[in-house]
Amino acid sequence: MNIGIYIYDEAEVLDFSGPFEVFSTASRLSEDNKNPFSVFMISQSGHKIKGRGGYSVNPSYGFDNHPKIDVLIVVGGVHTHELTKTPVISLDCGYGKRSKVGSFCMYRCVSFSRSRLA
Repeated sequence: MNIGIYIYDEAEVLDFSGPFEVFSTASRLSEDNKNPFSVFMISQSGHKIKGRGGYSVNPSYGFDNHPKIDVLIVVGGVHTHELTKTPVISLDCGYGKRSKVGSFCMYRCVSFSRSRLA
């Protein structure tokens, strides 16, 4: 399962580091050693971002070159503006249709679609 963690300038460091650690550790410790989770950071441009406190992070992908995303995590921070950006709220998760992202933390891209929450 591909877990994409969306990061942006002023994102809370623990909000993206924590889920990254949880999913990568779960894969490493899986009993069948099949690595059930592929977890990666994604930013809109694919370029380095600065999280809270100036913490610099290099995402693995941008919106134009990421693998399919099964679960998209939109992390906390100064995210109100992020969720007004058309490319963010209609991110193509790679399954042939765009999915609407609302203001919630985890979003399963292939199971359902939601309109942006007011």
